[in-house]
Amino acid sequence: MRRWWRSHSVRVQLTLWYVVAMVIVLGLYAALIFAFVRRNASDTLDGRLRGDFQWAAAMVDQTPDGAITWYEDLTEEESPWLQVWSPEGDLLYQNSEAIRRPLQGSRDLVLLAEDSLRVVETDIAPVRVLTRRGRIGGKPIVIQVARSEALMQAELRQLVLIIVLGLPLAVAAAGLGGYTVARRALLPVERMTERARSITAERLSDRLPVEHPDDEMGRLATVFNETLARLEASFDQMRRFTADVSHELRTPLTAIRSVGEVGLREHRDEMAYRAIIASMLEEVDRLSSLVERLLTLSRAETGQAKLSLELFGVRELAEDVVAHLDVLAEEKQQQITIEGAGAAHACADRLLVRRALINLVDNAIKFSPAGGSIRIAVGGSGEEATIDVIDSGAGITAAGRDRIFDRFFRDGDGSTAGVGLGLSIAKGAVEVNGGHLTLAETSAHGSTFRISLPTAVRPVRHVG
Repeated sequence: MRRWWRSHSVRVQLTLWYVVAMVIVLGLYAALIFAFVRRNASDTLDGRLRGDFQWAAAMVDQTPDGAITWYEDLTEEESPWLQVWSPEGDLLYQNSEAIRRPLQGSRDLVLLAEDSLRVVETDIAPVRVLTRRGRIGGKPIVIQVARSEALMQAELRQLVLIIVLGLPLAVAAAGLGGYTVARRALLPVERMTERARSITAERLSDRLPVEHPDDEMGRLATVFNETLARLEASFDQMRRFTADVSHELRTPLTAIRSVGEVGLREHRDEMAYRAIIASMLEEVDRLSSLVERLLTLSRAETGQAKLSLELFGVRELAEDVVAHLDVLAEEKQQQITIEGAGAAHACADRLLVRRALINLVDNAIKFSPAGGSIRIAVGGSGEEATIDVIDSGAGITAAGRDRIFDRFFRDGDGSTAGVGLGLSIAKGAVEVNGGHLTLAETSAHGSTFRISLPTAVRPVRHVG
C-alpha cells in the first residue's frame, strides 16, 4: 500500500487527500442534514398528533343517554384516526378512520397508568399513537389519536436518494477541482524542476525562476538560488585553489626533475652529486612545507583541529614568537618591539595561536624594508585580548584588501618569497579558537593585523 502510494506524483497524492477529505466532510454534512430533517419531521408529526388530540378533545361530547359522540365536520380524507376508551379498556367510540384501520395493541396502551406516545408497527408503515386521559361531563375517558409515519419515511427515503445520487457527483467535482488546483499550485515546481535539470557544473550561474517571491514556492526558489550561488562560489574557489595548488606544486617538482636530469647527463664527482641531491632535498622540503600548510588550513576550516584550551598571557606569547623569529629580522637589520602591559590573558589553544602569530610576524618581516621596524602591541579589554602586528611596509593595495586572507593570494607583483598561505592559515587558526583576525589598518607606511581572542571559554565556531 505504501509503495503504491509513493509511486504516484505529489499532484495525484494531493488530489486523493483532497477527495478523501471531501468524502469525510460531505458524509458528515449529509449525516447531519439527514439527522436534522428526520428530527424535524418527527417533531412535526408529534406536533400534529398533539393538535389532533386537542381538536378531538374539543369535539368529543356525551349524549343525554350517556353515549359518546363526536361532532365530525371533516371529510373522510381529512379525518384523523380517533378512538375513545373508558379507563377500564372498554371502547366507547371510534371514528370511520379507526374502523377502517384498526391498530393491534391500542387497548394495551389505554391500560397503561400514564399518558404515552408510542409507535405501533403495522404491515404498511409504523403508526404513532398518542394516548391521553380526559373527562366528559365528569366521566373519565381515554382519547387515542394516531398518525402514520408513511409520509415521513417517504420524505426521508427521497432525501437519502438525493444524498446517495448527489454525493458521488459532488466528490467527483471536488476531485476534478482538487486536481486542477494541485496542478496550478505545483506548476512553479515543475518549472523549477525543468530549470534545475538543465543546471550543471558548467552552468552554475543559471538561477531558478522566482515568480512570486513572497509565497512558499517563491521562498523555496529563492533558497535554491542562494544555494546555487554558494555552490558557484565554492566551485570557483575550488577551481582557483586547484589551479594555484597545481602551479605551486609544479615549480618544486619541475625543479627536482630538472636537477635530476642534469645530474644524469654526465659523470660527476661526489661533491657534485651531493650538491645536486642537496638541491633536490631543498625542493622536497619546500614541497613538504606546502603540503603541511594546506593540511593545517584544511583541518582548521573543517573544524577537525584538536584544541587544547588554556589560559596564557598574550605578552609572553609575543615574546616567545619574537625570540623564535628574531634571527630573520636581524638578517634585514630590522627591529621588533613589543608594546603593552603584560596583564592581558587569552583562553585558547596556545600552539595554534602561536602558529598564527608566527605567520603574521613572518609576513611583517618579509614585507618591511631592510632597516625597518615591526611592532607587536598587546592589550585586552573585558572579554577580549588583542595582539596587533604592525609592519612598516608599503601597505596593501585597494584591490587586495578584500582578498588578503584568500589562500594563494599574494598582493603586489608577487616578487616576495612565499606561496600566499600564511594569512589564510593564521585566520583559520584564530577563528577555530573563537577569535577574529582582521586587517585593522593599512596605508603607504605599513599595515596592522589584529588578533582578537576570548579571555574565557566560549563555543568555538567552524570556519568555511
